[in-house]
Amino acid sequence: MSRASLIKEKKVCCAVKMAMTKKILMVLVLVLVLVSLNDGAQVHHVVGGDRGWHPYSDIGSWSSARTFRVGDKIWFTHSAAQGRIAEVETKEEYLTCDVSNPIRMYTDDSDGITLDGEGVRYFTSSSSDKCKNGLKLHVEVVVPEARTDTTTAQVASEGSDKAIAAPPESSAPSHFGASFALLMAGFWLSYMGI
Repeated sequence: MSRASLIKEKKVCCAVKMAMTKKILMVLVLVLVLVSLNDGAQVHHVVGGDRGWHPYSDIGSWSSARTFRVGDKIWFTHSAAQGRIAEVETKEEYLTCDVSNPIRMYTDDSDGITLDGEGVRYFTSSSSDKCKNGLKLHVEVVVPEARTDTTTAQVASEGSDKAIAAPPESSAPSHFGASFALLMAGFWLSYMGI
């Protein structure tokens, strides 16, 4: 073989190795990005399941079958006929359906509430009669356990053992991790000339 053909063969070999290295690094960066985006996984609970926030829903049974964790979101789907939803502060207000001094009133047809702290939260119908007939919800929010799997956000629904993927609401730590990973991927791609 001539010297020119040896040099050409060596360049081809180096180019193939570099291309393989780029592909491996690209896959690693992609995996890191996907893992960092999945950090803030949460569950979206539709209150009352298929019936929603309705007097004929068994809200008490529905809630007792679920675990609510900090970062999860509960969704109240209701019609204007059901009135507004009041969040009350004490168990006594909840049990007596006293909505004279609510923490907050929710008025939209579909209210999503992030469970942002550990403890018990109380929600009732703004109508005392409907509240006394069972249209109320107490939620015990617990600290999330360390997640060992790559669970995606889910929408939990009554009478369904399946979950529908939903976009997670990003929290600051997971958002920062994803942004950092994407920034590093961009720098790397620029450096590699891809």
